[in-house]
Amino acid sequence: MEDQAQKGKQTSWGIIAVIIAIVIAALVWLYMSSTTEQEVVEVAPVAIVKAEIPPEPIVEPILTEEEVFPLVVTDPVVAIEPEPILPTLNESDVWLQEKLPSFTWRKELLKLVIDKDMIRRFVVFTDNFAQGNIAYAHSPLIKPNTKFLANEVSNGASSDWKWDESAARRFTLYVDLLRSFDSETLVQSYFEMKPLIDQAYAELGYPDDNFTEVLHDAITKVLDMEIPKESLDLVRPSVMFRFKDEKIEALDAADKLLLRLGKENLLVIKSVLLEINERLARERP
Repeated sequence: MEDQAQKGKQTSWGIIAVIIAIVIAALVWLYMSSTTEQEVVEVAPVAIVKAEIPPEPIVEPILTEEEVFPLVVTDPVVAIEPEPILPTLNESDVWLQEKLPSFTWRKELLKLVIDKDMIRRFVVFTDNFAQGNIAYAHSPLIKPNTKFLANEVSNGASSDWKWDESAARRFTLYVDLLRSFDSETLVQSYFEMKPLIDQAYAELGYPDDNFTEVLHDAITKVLDMEIPKESLDLVRPSVMFRFKDEKIEALDAADKLLLRLGKENLLVIKSVLLEINERLARERP
């Protein structure tokens, strides 16, 4: 009986175990089914929409004012003065007479200037002076009113003559006229009338020579003239005076004329001509 009872208990527990196993299997199946469906939903394929990436904006470079409006460098504009209208050489006197007052502040001294053939006189006199000669007939200036004076010194049977410095005063007005000239205006006017001067110089037989060279030689002759330190002794073998010193008497006519101007006058003339000569050198084309 006990064996039967024991077998009955085992059979009951076996049935219970089978039922429990079936319940557990059912629960597991249900759990796995729900989990699978959830995962499928979660990983379901989603339509991928490619977003269009906007193009990068074009950034214009920031230009400076110089780059927007570039500075155009051009050659400097040089004002070209028109060539002066010159008269003919034969008709140049009236034209030059109108210009002369602008040369000097001592206009009253222009009465010393000979107003006929002025350019030709200037050219001929300068050309001769540069060669050591004095063309009195072609002087651009009138002759002094006073004559040359010398002091007679008795020497027994004969007489000596001393240079009278007061005799140089007869050239004072001429020196004042030269000193009153504005050197800049004078030199500018010289180059302005240079074509007429060249024409007058060509008439002397120098068509290919530059008269400025002649003018430079004439001025240099004055600048190189040595001023005597002592009074000059004279002799008078005839109506005309001569220098007692044979070396001085042997000088050319132009140099002896410079000596007769006197020391003070010659110093002033040298100073004025030195400035004119420097301006000629600077302005010379």
